[in-house]
Amino acid sequence: MDSLVSTQWLADTLGAEDLVVLDATLHLPDSPRNAPAEFDEGHIPGARFLDLASFVDAGSAVPKAVPNARQFADRMGQMGVAPGSRVVLYDDSAIRSAARAWFLFTLYGFESVAILDGGLAKWKAEGRALESGVAGSAPTAFPEPEARASVRRKADMLANSASQGEQVVDARDAARFAGEEGSGSEGHIPGARNVPFAALFAEDGTYRSPKAIAGTFAAAGVDLSVPIVTACNSGMTACVLAFALHRAGVPDAAVYDGSWLEWGSDPETPKEQGAAR
Repeated sequence: MDSLVSTQWLADTLGAEDLVVLDATLHLPDSPRNAPAEFDEGHIPGARFLDLASFVDAGSAVPKAVPNARQFADRMGQMGVAPGSRVVLYDDSAIRSAARAWFLFTLYGFESVAILDGGLAKWKAEGRALESGVAGSAPTAFPEPEARASVRRKADMLANSASQGEQVVDARDAARFAGEEGSGSEGHIPGARNVPFAALFAEDGTYRSPKAIAGTFAAAGVDLSVPIVTACNSGMTACVLAFALHRAGVPDAAVYDGSWLEWGSDPETPKEQGAAR
């Protein structure tokens, strides 16, 4: 299974015994939308609600930290996801939250996981079937996995500020990245490049081609042959960059989990304003 699947592929594959479809929709805190309620109203037949908003390590000092290995295994077991399942993730979110779920699955070495290209919006636009209510699933045993070294913490980022061993690429919009007045941001991590995540999608909400994605990063001054760590405001859209880089042939991009929520709130961290230099 490819890491990006079409609505037609999913429609043809629905009902397969080893297929698990997960709704990974998450909205911004100030959004009036309610992801669980929307799931109950209508979702892809057989899908289960991942509840990405609660899929964090609440015991961590890092804002909205990735779940630890035990928490990941427990959630998979509760949802009836077996290690050998093929998992398709989708969302109906402005921040493309399925990419965050994809990052969590790949972080813990899940073998077969994909994002539905275009998400629920494309599925609906094509007039495909929906189902309402809460989908039940039988719990299963899921072994505790080992995490890959693809999550960066503030200490890593501070060390990188000195060494410049990894390129930092920020997914926020240009105004927040620059720290313009009224943007609610003080700028960005010094030396970071800016690739707003929305630039990685076509008008119909599907991901742009790998070649086009690579060109977008190159135009922002990012060298795809040099290690990359992505960042954003809370660690969500940084995962969109990580997935897009994966599609463009960069399989090991790291994510700064605390992102600007952590970095920007610390008066001791260095900050830079203006466009990328």
